[in-house]
Amino acid sequence: MNNPELLKKLCTANGISGDEGRVRDIIIDEIKNYATSYKIDNLGNLIVFKEGKNRSASKLMISAHMDEVGFIVTHITADGLIKFDEVGGIDRRVLPGRTVLINNTVYGVIGVKPIHLCDSDEVKKIPALSDMYVDIGAASREEAEKVVSIGDSITYEALYDNNGYTIRSKAIDDRAGCYMMIEMIKSELEYDAYFTFVVQEEVGLNGAKVAAYSVEPDYAIVLESTTAADIPDIPENKQVCCLGSGAVVGFMDRRTIYDKGLIKEAENIARENDIKLQYKRAVAGGNDAGVIHNSRSGVRTLAISLPCRYLHSQLSQIAVSDIDDVYNLALKLANSIAVGKV
Repeated sequence: MNNPELLKKLCTANGISGDEGRVRDIIIDEIKNYATSYKIDNLGNLIVFKEGKNRSASKLMISAHMDEVGFIVTHITADGLIKFDEVGGIDRRVLPGRTVLINNTVYGVIGVKPIHLCDSDEVKKIPALSDMYVDIGAASREEAEKVVSIGDSITYEALYDNNGYTIRSKAIDDRAGCYMMIEMIKSELEYDAYFTFVVQEEVGLNGAKVAAYSVEPDYAIVLESTTAADIPDIPENKQVCCLGSGAVVGFMDRRTIYDKGLIKEAENIARENDIKLQYKRAVAGGNDAGVIHNSRSGVRTLAISLPCRYLHSQLSQIAVSDIDDVYNLALKLANSIAVGKV
């Protein structure tokens, strides 16, 4: 991992689906002197072309999404409390007591009915989002409206920790993928490639659909984060993947059956280059590959994922070594595609 401070900068930036501008600005600032060309499309995707030392036999698109899960302000009560709804998939169990940031400026805490006022049935239930609120310390609606508006974005407070072996932060999904793509663009690529930093993955893969239609790739590599459940009391066959065991390649998820030729080439590359590779042990979830692979006349697609515990929470956790494995596997697979090996 060559630039840990860049990953920190990306992860601690706030950008829920539909509000990715701050993240996009960071990426542009990093790649503008290295990219051959770049543009922002009407939906907000950043599409980058990087000329390599050689021309590629096929058009390749490498993609990662900029958005993170979060919340949106839906109502302000007469007492100045902020009601909200989710943007993307959120585990409600982890929300009460969390510190959040509204519109990148106003801190608040997610509150819920105090446990000592709950009856026995309520104690056993996970509170509904409709029963939660964000308390910013305002005494009235009028006071709250001075700093908060309906439609404002709400993100987790940005916490970040890197002990050299593991990294914990919000928004690792999928700022880690963005980080790796930036590093590729900054490098001397052997072959031409398109890089798409896309929006709105968490609410329906919207950005990737538009980007793939625009770029018209023959092949695509999607860099993602995927759930690792290597925790106590989870049987091995249900752990999905494990931190520290390398890049994750799946055969199928809820949106995509991955290209078998690309899977085989990824296996060969990993074996020949001592890159750790593991298989996703669940047919679950989905990512931007779901709309990329069936764009136009079809795109040969593979997702290479980073194992991540506590996905979509305020503190997701990854292994530093896995970042290197995903990066190296993706870059070598891109070269295999470029020379027509698959």
